[in-house]
Amino acid sequence: MDSGVLDRLKNAGLLSDQPINLGFVPTGNYALNKVISGDYTKGIPIGMITQFHGESSTAKTVFATHILKEAQAAGHYSMLVDSENAYNPEFATHLGIDPKKLIYSAPETLEQSFDVIKNTVMEIRKEDRETPIVIAYDSIAVSPSKAEFEAENFDGNNMVGAVRAKATGACLRKINPILRMKKVALVIVNQIRNKVGVMYGSPDTMAAGGKSLEYYLGVNLKCISNKTSDLIKDDLKNVVGIQGKVRNTKNKVSLPHRECEFALYYNEGLDPYAGLLKLMEMEGLVTRSGAWYSVAESDKKFQSKDFNDLLRNKSEGFEDLCKLLGL
Repeated sequence: MDSGVLDRLKNAGLLSDQPINLGFVPTGNYALNKVISGDYTKGIPIGMITQFHGESSTAKTVFATHILKEAQAAGHYSMLVDSENAYNPEFATHLGIDPKKLIYSAPETLEQSFDVIKNTVMEIRKEDRETPIVIAYDSIAVSPSKAEFEAENFDGNNMVGAVRAKATGACLRKINPILRMKKVALVIVNQIRNKVGVMYGSPDTMAAGGKSLEYYLGVNLKCISNKTSDLIKDDLKNVVGIQGKVRNTKNKVSLPHRECEFALYYNEGLDPYAGLLKLMEMEGLVTRSGAWYSVAESDKKFQSKDFNDLLRNKSEGFEDLCKLLGL
């Protein structure tokens, strides 16, 4: 191709000149990093939208908090758009968030939420063009559209959902091109509702965004946890956390339709090693014989209950596994 043609083009270039990726932000869980990015040390992609959706109390906000924590640890800008007005700053600080480095906004409407995201990104880029920006929007399901917010009464109608979906589509069309151009990772927390009268198939439906949000997602993650059978209890039968699964239903950076386990402890946050042993067994990095496991190409044997501590302590025989995790 004549190089002079490229020189004259203003909004086009060669595909080979485009960056393959803009980097990743860890999630706080090695198994989930692997499910999303194909690498135990990476995580959600910068330049795309990642959604965590699920029913209440399935760790969606905690995942977003850990991502903001990892962003701060990497020196990135971090921002929380809190439409629920329910974010617990003490719990966030306990999980490792530095409140002095977290940009915070609590907009009243859906449109205002996307406006503050766009305006914040543009203001940062006036001073700093390179440092990645990580933004968590918690949650899109709670944000009313401008039309809903300005209504004089609380009566709903059959068009409310359609109006919100239309507003969401318009906002996403404006914000999506900015994300890659300005090196922004946007994490959206969404909720699940049940459709009435469904006899066959899943009754689950997104609480907000309509079909438009699904089209714009780079990664879509469903958080699943049973509120009775997935409780974590201590020796005295006190509930100290929850466990569950994260299912990847859409993925533009790695293989989709994979899942991993997670464990959330109320006084500690996410267990970084939860679900890891199962994934490593699937990859052939460890093998199992009955109740005993072995590290591949090693005589090191262990039981599942000891796995976390052996990794954390970088025990003999675990050197290769620790290297994969960046430990």
